[in-house]
Amino acid sequence: MLDWFDQHGRKNLPWQQTPTAYHVWLSEIMLQQTQVATVIPYFQRFIQQFPSLQDLAAAELDDVLHYWSGLGYYARARNLHKTARQLIAEHKGVFPSTVAGLSELAGIGRSTAGAIASLALGQPAAILDGNVKRVLCRCFAVSGWPGNTATLKKLWQLSETLSPEQRSGEYNQAMMDLGATVCTRAKPNCTSCPLSEHCLALKQDQVAALPTPKKRASLPVKRCYWLVSKKQNEVQLQQRPAVGLWGGLWAFPSFDDYDELLAWCERQGIDLTTAETLLEKRHTFSHYHLDYTAIVYPATEVTGRIAESARTCWYQSASRVKIGLPKPVSQLIEQLTK
Repeated sequence: MLDWFDQHGRKNLPWQQTPTAYHVWLSEIMLQQTQVATVIPYFQRFIQQFPSLQDLAAAELDDVLHYWSGLGYYARARNLHKTARQLIAEHKGVFPSTVAGLSELAGIGRSTAGAIASLALGQPAAILDGNVKRVLCRCFAVSGWPGNTATLKKLWQLSETLSPEQRSGEYNQAMMDLGATVCTRAKPNCTSCPLSEHCLALKQDQVAALPTPKKRASLPVKRCYWLVSKKQNEVQLQQRPAVGLWGGLWAFPSFDDYDELLAWCERQGIDLTTAETLLEKRHTFSHYHLDYTAIVYPATEVTGRIAESARTCWYQSASRVKIGLPKPVSQLIEQLTK
């Protein structure tokens, strides 16, 4: 693997140019559930805005969420901000030097801790991200969905057994690169794989079947109505609670059904006579589809009084104010205010 890495491994990714603990940590968190090509521009913008751990800790959460907007899984951004402040307050701005110490920080699991320790701190440590799981499942013909406890335990045992004492970071990077570029989920290039002679899945013609996929039921559908107050090229937004869907981000008031929306408007004295109902749209999360219908109405004095709340604001797409917006909300604002 190390010989293959020396010849074919990726060495020009932005976070590899200055592999500090801060840069490795940030890249590892961004790469969870997200492809490298998507992460690169986000990483570059994020580092430009928050060049150091101290800058990230000093920033407001709204600002952090703004530069995360579009990456999804926003708990990752909230944990980044929380951990940055924890490192400043409790560790004098220095990352713990052990996997155990790193794992105690918010949002840093066992594999991420191993990546920081090996890639940034030069320590021998095993990792087990999605790419490594796929390589190990195929090479050793490990069946069972990798999310199952028994399968995961087996994969961790393999990863820790194989991880070398020397050049651990380069070995881990090699395993990730192999999974990302050769031992891919679809159409793996087995003829170019340095492990092909040892790969049990290849010998048993099981490459396409491994890793064992999770049994998936069809995604459920949730529906809601968004109430959009608009004046000229501005819309009214509310900040969502810190916990739950789109926690801490800014969005439109949301209602489970139209009757609930009407009842709320009646209590607030809002007249929907001239409101426009937009076509229903769908946003898909990992566990369900969200079908949302926007009800757009012109702002009034009553609307203005509602907007005096600290968790409510008027916003336009060209605003210089940086706030976190879910992707479908940002798209609708563009549509309404361009």
